[in-house]
Order: sequence, then structure tokens, then C-alpha cells
Amino acid sequence: MLLKYFYDEGLAQASYMVGCQASKEAFIIDPARDILPYIEAATKEGLRIVGALETHIHADFVAGSRELAKRLGTKMYLSDEGDKDWKYENISELPHQLVKDGDEIKLGNILFKVLHTPGHTPESLSFLVTDGGAKTEHPMGIFTGDFVFVGDVGRPDLLEKSAQKKGTANKGAKDMYASLSKLEGLPDYVQVWPGHGAGSACGKSLGAIPSSTIGYERRVNWAFQHDDMESFASELLEGQPEPPKYFGIMKQVNKVGPNFTLELRKPERLDDITILTKKIKEGAQVIDTREAALFSKEHIEGTINIPFNQAFTNWAGWIINYEQPLYLLTDPDKLEEIQKTLQSIGIDHLYYYMDVDLAIRMTSDLESYHDITPKEAKELLEEGAQVIDVRHDSEWKSGHIEGAKHIMLGTLLDRLEEVPENRPLIIQCGSGVRSAIAISLLQAKGVKDVRNMLGGYARWQKDMQ
Repeated sequence: MLLKYFYDEGLAQASYMVGCQASKEAFIIDPARDILPYIEAATKEGLRIVGALETHIHADFVAGSRELAKRLGTKMYLSDEGDKDWKYENISELPHQLVKDGDEIKLGNILFKVLHTPGHTPESLSFLVTDGGAKTEHPMGIFTGDFVFVGDVGRPDLLEKSAQKKGTANKGAKDMYASLSKLEGLPDYVQVWPGHGAGSACGKSLGAIPSSTIGYERRVNWAFQHDDMESFASELLEGQPEPPKYFGIMKQVNKVGPNFTLELRKPERLDDITILTKKIKEGAQVIDTREAALFSKEHIEGTINIPFNQAFTNWAGWIINYEQPLYLLTDPDKLEEIQKTLQSIGIDHLYYYMDVDLAIRMTSDLESYHDITPKEAKELLEEGAQVIDVRHDSEWKSGHIEGAKHIMLGTLLDRLEEVPENRPLIIQCGSGVRSAIAISLLQAKGVKDVRNMLGGYARWQKDMQ
């Protein structure tokens, strides 16, 4: 048996390739939309990808199972558990097999036993793996998807918060408690291969280690320490991070099926700044992917700054309107990587791009904003300025600047009417990164008297001691 690990840092999402060296075949577990890394890895190992296994209908990225089926004829193994509202659709013309609890799937000498482990979602599955090539009947590991993570378990509230299915959060929490009991008979040595790592919004305290064991999780994972369902459910639901706005869209995309990437329109290059400025005046969404330090010094009025770094995927999903064509100001050498990143969360409407350096040179009337220190912010506060804190709810509750107004960054565009008028604004987050994105949103909407507080709340606490 061969096991390969793939990890998307921007999504904190793990996928896996399991290969049987005897049959020269491979399965991909929870494939991402960009299937090229799997094809390259399989080719290198002399394997043929014959199956794609999904643990559940994902909310945080576009699954690549249908892409593999379309391109390679790969069979999809999909959950047939859960209620009628969350069954896979539009799969009849693609190779597939619907599976339920207790089913077994063979890959050469390797056996995958299907376990129904609801909680995160009603249809969630786990796959218990036994390597028959090792001449043993003892299971080696379990692919848990968003069921069990290192140090945590999957949140059960996404259907309620992202898909507006009322009453599902509490039921999901109780289902999760029952699902954990299904692992009681597994030996301590069984390895745990989860679907996400630290940074994912699919849980609240995921560990950064890529894998674990059943025995270790029994001893240290908070979720295994409860012997009362009600207290477990209460702790599981408490303090979950705000789910990104795009999660609801992804659930639907993965249920009905995404567009195939080879059929997507390729973005056109713009070299005329007048076309871009005209589109901005008409309300087009234009994203500048430079670092905030460059954007703050000079940028085109009406553009939004989402730096292309590890947090890009998350904030793009929060901020970008899926219903509008997207324009990009970026380094052309990064365009392909950025496009794949956007497509990973279903943003397929990137129609135009322009070299950001060229666009800046061609624009005479550029906009900027100022960075200030916490001490300078304090002086402005004494003169009547207003602090807008754009951190997450949990951060706000753990401490904030007196008199600050809390509007979490991802909800800012929906709450513009709450932004005070006719007062200087100081935008603040935890370190000064999210606040820079927030300033670009405010400036694009006509709020110009804004400043970014360097170092955020962490530096404020330090400087005010």
C-alpha cells in the first residue's frame, strides 16, 4: 500500500492518494478541484487513478471527484446516507457508486470499509482501511474527512448557518456524539487521516499535525472526554468561528456539480486603463492582489485589496460577489496560480486582468491611506475619531478597545450603514492585516477618512501598558 498526502495551505484542506502496488491502481480521497497534482503523482508511481472517494458534500472547496470522472473515467464513490435534501445530483452520466454504512470497496489488496459518521453533515462518511497486502485483517487507518480532526471534531452548525437549515445544528451535535461511539472498538494504533488542519473554519481548535491515531485522540482530544451528550453538544456548538460567506454556495455547487475547468472561459488581458476605470465607475469588482504595504501607498480608486498570500482564499470567499464578473489587478506571472486558487472555491467568473504595475503607471489620480501607531490612534480618539474593530467575534469577546465598534471584516459590506459618518475612522484588527483589507473596502464604497492601526489590538495592548 502506498499513501500520498496533499495539502492546500490556503484552504487548510487535506486530500490523499492511496495506491495498491500490486494492481497498479489508486484512489483519491476528497480530491480538490485541481486534479493535476494527483495525475502527476500517480504517473510518477506507475499507478492508474480508478476511484475518487468523498467523505461528504464539502462546504469549503469545490471537490474534484467529478473532474476526475469526466477527464479520466474515474468512478466516484459517494455517500447515499443522510436526508433527501443532501443527496448528490447530476451524476447519472458519470461513473459512480453510491455507498452506505457497512459497504466495502476494494482497491487491489486494499479494503475500504464505509462507516456512516454523521454530525458535521448528515451524509458524512469515514473510510476504514485495511492493507490486505500486508497479510493482516487489522485496520491500518481511517480517513475521517470532517468527522475527527487532530484535537477536534467537525462543527455541526454549517447547514444551519450557511445553508439556512434551521434546527440542524443541535441535531448534528448529538449525531456527532453518537458517531464518536462508533470508534470505541478500534485499536489505539489505528491512524487518523483527517480532511483539514489548523486554520480551517470547519472546526474551532484543529491541530497543525497532519495525522494522529485513535489512541492519541482518545487521550487528548476534548471531544472524547465527555460522557454526557448534552454537555458535549453544548461545548461543540460554543465558540465556533463565523463560517465564510461562500460556504453556502460551495454546499450547493458540490451537491449539483461544478463547471468543468477545461470548459471555463480564460481571462482576457487588458492594456487600456480607460476600459478598467470605466468598468469601476459602472460598479465592477476589481481586486488588487498586491501586499497591503504597496496598496496603501498608491492604488486605483474603487479597487479592493486582497493580498495574494495564505489568507487570500478565505477573504476572497468572504468578499467577492459570485454573481458579478471579476477583474484582477495583479502580476501576470501569478495569474495562473491565482486563477486556480479562485477556482478552488468556485470563483469561475474571472474574465479580465491587467498588469497592476502598468495600471498604476497609466493612472494619474491615485488614492492612498495612512498607517498609524496605537499611540497616534489614541490621540485621534481623544479628538473624536471612531475605532472600527474588524476581528472575529471570539477575538472581540476576549478584549477590545473601549468605545470601539465591532464589525467583522467578512460582514463589512453588508453592514456599511453601521459605519459612522463625518468622523475620522481608525480601522483595527489583530495585527494590521485584515484592517488593511477593510480600509480598501471602505474606500471603494466612498468612505475616505480612514486610517489603519499598525499591529492591531496586540500592539495596542503592548503600547498602552
